[in-house]
Amino acid sequence: MLPVIRYGVRSLEPTHWFNRDFDRLLTGCCDDTDRTVTGVYPVDIREDDDNFTVEAEMPGFTKDQISVSIEKGVLSISAERNTVPDATAKAAGEPSGDKSTSHLTERRYNRVHRSFTLPTSVDESKSQARLDQGVLHLTLPKIAEVKPRKITIT
Repeated sequence: MLPVIRYGVRSLEPTHWFNRDFDRLLTGCCDDTDRTVTGVYPVDIREDDDNFTVEAEMPGFTKDQISVSIEKGVLSISAERNTVPDATAKAAGEPSGDKSTSHLTERRYNRVHRSFTLPTSVDESKSQARLDQGVLHLTLPKIAEVKPRKITIT
């Protein structure tokens, strides 16, 4: 049996590093439960005769942090969050009521952006957007000229 020296949660056991890296490899390649990619959010786009409907998951963003635009048939959705950590506030001379020490700050800045080409023109003036429980709902009405028309046979 090999001696094991532990510092915090890390082990210097020779097989520990191999097992950890092998588990990461299998989790990344073969695990179907986690398909998230940093900076990309899931979007559903549906079309009916009158509208395009877009639903985009935007957890943690407020409506003021989200930007939606349509230009030359391209729908762009972006969001940006910039949180000032306590260390920056202290360096700027701002008083901080919190006496805690930060050990890890990963939520400092986050920016996501996606663009989609719409196959037909939409009426930008009648487009609607709402944010409900972290999901952005867009309704993009089609322009009358591009809506499908049924032709009656006489």
